[in-house]
Amino acid sequence: MTTAEELRSKILLIDPVDEREKSSIVQTLERLTWDGDLFDEEANDHHITASTFVVSERGVILHLHRKLQIWVQPGGHVDAGESTLHAALRETLEETGLVTRHLDPPNLFHVDVHPGPRGHTHYDLRYVLLSAPDDPNPPEGESPEVYWFDFDAAQQRCEPALAPALGKLGQWYELERAKLTT
Repeated sequence: MTTAEELRSKILLIDPVDEREKSSIVQTLERLTWDGDLFDEEANDHHITASTFVVSERGVILHLHRKLQIWVQPGGHVDAGESTLHAALRETLEETGLVTRHLDPPNLFHVDVHPGPRGHTHYDLRYVLLSAPDDPNPPEGESPEVYWFDFDAAQQRCEPALAPALGKLGQWYELERAKLTT
């Protein structure tokens, strides 16, 4: 299980890409001070979620969200007793069929606060994961529209609020690519 203090220390390391992320960081840090379970979507309509920017030499993974019909990164809710790091890996496997791994140390890359279903608010922690350049193979019941995109194409295809983070990710990947192995 991830603690509020662990999350706070990681969030404070993020250099926000834009004013939206800057505001999301402030809101998420404030959320971490509330009583109760940070992650339980049933106990609180304001909860922490985990999502991922899956990268390889093929670019970044996006999927067409089944319900929202927008192109976004894999991710979702954190299960009871689960760390955000594990939730990121699990949600990615569930939505893409890809086996991925965290960087060493894990990289909390981006934070975004946005409306979720049923009037909920999601405080989304977005991690970078590495993958082999395999074709996605989402299981039945998940969106079949899951693809690798180069970073420019991903910025063009994605939900508009995600574009600045993908631009930052593309720049980061170019700088780090030589060090990354899948």
